[in-house]
Amino acid sequence: MRILKNILKFILLLVVVLATIATVVYFVYNEPLPTGKEGPQAEALAQKMLKAINYTNYTKTRFIEWSFNNSHFYKWDKEKKLADVKWDNKLVKLNLNNYSLSEVFIDGVKMHTEPRQELIDTAVEYFNNDSFWLVAPFKIMDKGTVRKVVTLENGNEALLVTYTQGGTTPGDSYLWKLKDNGFPESFKMWVNILPIGGLEATWDDWKVTETTTYLPSEHKFLFLTLDMGEVKGYN
Repeated sequence: MRILKNILKFILLLVVVLATIATVVYFVYNEPLPTGKEGPQAEALAQKMLKAINYTNYTKTRFIEWSFNNSHFYKWDKEKKLADVKWDNKLVKLNLNNYSLSEVFIDGVKMHTEPRQELIDTAVEYFNNDSFWLVAPFKIMDKGTVRKVVTLENGNEALLVTYTQGGTTPGDSYLWKLKDNGFPESFKMWVNILPIGGLEATWDDWKVTETTTYLPSEHKFLFLTLDMGEVKGYN
């Protein structure tokens, strides 16, 4: 009985400590979504950013390969809108035009029954999240996006992009901090999956692919490093 009481005391103490840490982190890092202004100034800043990252070369790049924290592995055919999504012993050959036409394999065996649909849904979620961490700068003009220019405390202009539709979590907003030449160096996030607004991730460790497309190799986010693996872009 005494052992049980000690365990319960430890659990209670752990909950209190975690709650305290969460409260401190919230008040230290949480920021309200900034206000910005739509219009020609925001669109010009967006075009400056796209030019800096060679957006035209990205549109002409057919194949992109990468991984996410060495746990999800991808080969994306942008032209045919197909993507191989691998994790553990599973492979989903994802049809991005029509998810129902996707093929699912477990240990190399093609699945025709459940968990086929469950694995397709998982692959879609993985792809949406992990590809965003790779190509988000090229998606600032996607259908359903709203762009606003925001003036930072240091007087620099930043680009606030809100996704009103599409993806896994529509409604998310990202504030891009740019270098003088328009090249992105980080963004702050206001996203449904995170309870804290304004958390910042770096976009400053870039690789130049065979097609002269800029793609990130990793991101620094809080105390984490998001590793994008061996990034490739080719035709």
